[in-house]
Amino acid sequence: MKEKRKLSLAMQIFIALVLAIIAGLLLGNHAEFAESYIKPFGTIFLNLLKFIVVPIVLFSIMSGIISMQDIRKVGSIGLKTVIYYLCTTAFAITIGLIGGNLFKGLFPVVATTNLTYEAAEATSFMDTLVNIFPSNFIQPMSEANMLQVIVMALLIGFAIILIGDEASMVIRGVNSLNAVFMKCMEMILKLSPIGVFCLLCPVVATNGAAIIGSLAMVLLAAYICYIVHAVVVYSTAVRTMGGMNPAAFFKGMLPAIMFAFSSASSVGTLPINLECTEKMGASREIASFVLPLGATINMDGTAIYQGVCAIFIAACYGINLTFPQMLTIVLTATLASIGTAGVPGAGMVMLAMVLTSVGLPVDGIALVAGVDRIFDMGRTVVNITGDASCTMIVSNLERKKDMKRAQKQNALRNK
Repeated sequence: MKEKRKLSLAMQIFIALVLAIIAGLLLGNHAEFAESYIKPFGTIFLNLLKFIVVPIVLFSIMSGIISMQDIRKVGSIGLKTVIYYLCTTAFAITIGLIGGNLFKGLFPVVATTNLTYEAAEATSFMDTLVNIFPSNFIQPMSEANMLQVIVMALLIGFAIILIGDEASMVIRGVNSLNAVFMKCMEMILKLSPIGVFCLLCPVVATNGAAIIGSLAMVLLAAYICYIVHAVVVYSTAVRTMGGMNPAAFFKGMLPAIMFAFSSASSVGTLPINLECTEKMGASREIASFVLPLGATINMDGTAIYQGVCAIFIAACYGINLTFPQMLTIVLTATLASIGTAGVPGAGMVMLAMVLTSVGLPVDGIALVAGVDRIFDMGRTVVNITGDASCTMIVSNLERKKDMKRAQKQNALRNK
């Protein structure tokens, strides 16, 4: 008897995505029903994912560090990761500004009278630096502050390495807990198609008209820039430094991409992203360090959104941005991607910083705030794809480094 062929997770999520769009459009006149009775099930699924993220990050990083047994290797991975994230963010904001300028003539001129927007206060660089280090053992986990959880995992992991044989029971405990939470994550991920449907359907029902409304050209410009950045920058990086076929990379990333699009949550997509990168051959210890760091500080999609929105807001106020102002936007957005790490609604906070840096009215954010969720879906896809590309690249570079080291040791032994 032939065994029934199961649909892959990517296919299940894709079907759920299509059904959510159709159901959302049909429920356009009953958006309240979708918000009240469909969205809560999506929120439950997202809550489960957020619940599993902290223990997975904490124990998988600790487990990875223990298996590496080399503090310098962790430093090498961290440096490569931060440099890659800063470079791709600079590329992203440049693509956003070029795209914004190309589309500028097609943007609608929206009236700017009576606009008000209360920007959340931006955190200074020194405050961000201080906030990376936890002052309490429980708080980083209860608040899901990823940077602080990573610091905790690094400190405990290093301590376990330095203690050596005395910590053998702790090592077994960490590895067992890591396996338990990974299995828990697998169970939760089986619910992904239901979660995708329940998260996306209310968004389409509520924003259906807005997508084809006056801001359609601004949304189109942002999405074209998102695609260009992913196809050009990530494909080139993955092929040249990751030693991987870009088509295979994007195919392997499909479940994470579709989930990120429907949930608009980088942290929520983290468990799926971990699974996708591991299936594509990334080392688990590298993936469990690079991806949580990226979910917190890598904001390529957000940088593109800022470039396009800055041009649109300037056009609505009748202001033409000069080349030096655009360079200021590139610099501000790149630094702000780390400066606003872990802040809820980071996109809006960063946009406020970018507008202020070139003297544009912060009230202009109100022009795009209504469809921010639609922008957010696309920028989350770019953000998590950037994290995964970094994981594949760092894994490949570290693999090559280890092979060279092994060859040198063999050559010395044979002498």
